[in-house]
Amino acid sequence: PEKKFGVVVVGVGRAGSVRMRDLQNPHASSAFLNLIGFVSRRELTKIDEVQQISLEDALSSQEVEVAYICSESSSHENYIRQFLNAGKHVLVEYPMTLSRAAAQDLWELAEQKGKVLHEEHVELLMEEFAFLKKEVVGKDLLKGSLLFTAGPLEEERFGFPAFSGISRLTWLVSLFGELSVVSATLEEQKENQYMKMTVCLETENKRPLTWIEEKGPGLKRNRHLSFHFKSGSLETMPKVGVNKNIFLKDQDIFVQKLLGKFSEKELADEKKRILHCLGLAEEIQRHCLK
Repeated sequence: PEKKFGVVVVGVGRAGSVRMRDLQNPHASSAFLNLIGFVSRRELTKIDEVQQISLEDALSSQEVEVAYICSESSSHENYIRQFLNAGKHVLVEYPMTLSRAAAQDLWELAEQKGKVLHEEHVELLMEEFAFLKKEVVGKDLLKGSLLFTAGPLEEERFGFPAFSGISRLTWLVSLFGELSVVSATLEEQKENQYMKMTVCLETENKRPLTWIEEKGPGLKRNRHLSFHFKSGSLETMPKVGVNKNIFLKDQDIFVQKLLGKFSEKELADEKKRILHCLGLAEEIQRHCLK
């Protein structure tokens, strides 16, 4: 490619480390990107010959044209705003923000600045999701449920469970269309680091969907689903093997956006879905905290 976009990665935890690895490996989309450095609150100086730089330098550098925001969710909004205001394109891990209004505001800012603002949704790039999409298409849903279990949640860093678990909501919306919240409850035992959020949703034609997030010590990361259709049922997740290179697939999408290869309609549909999911997460949080 004639042009390479200079990239800085903000936050070098699990996602940030994978992003840096992908940027340094010879992939088709990485050829358009040049990793300049990383920003971290920890003093690391270098990771695999990549230099640590200060946030101030990342914001002011003419070389840096793109920021990958891979920090904890509670800091996303602030970082996105700073980088957009500095005239940089932004890729951010989900959830983009912890409120719908903030996301709407940031998109407007991105449009004013003529910059790409891309929210990662690797859960839609998983083999399991591709299988489900194929299974669900054209079928008439009667009712369904999705239960996700995992270890304890750090809410201060990753937001209320409806936000930290927004990838499950994204699955349901992508499979069954826009949803509305009927009710939502949260059971918590803080001393045991245990929580269970139960959400009753319904589709536009009033079919019930239940989403449960259960987190606590000893709970394995797992999805259990049950979808009943007029034509039969789907009760188990397929064993599809390892989800290879899902962050790289997301980077490919981002680069396509940088190169102007996405249609207005695709961008508008994606934005509508993301804002819808953030709005649902916010409403679920309100129900639970009543």
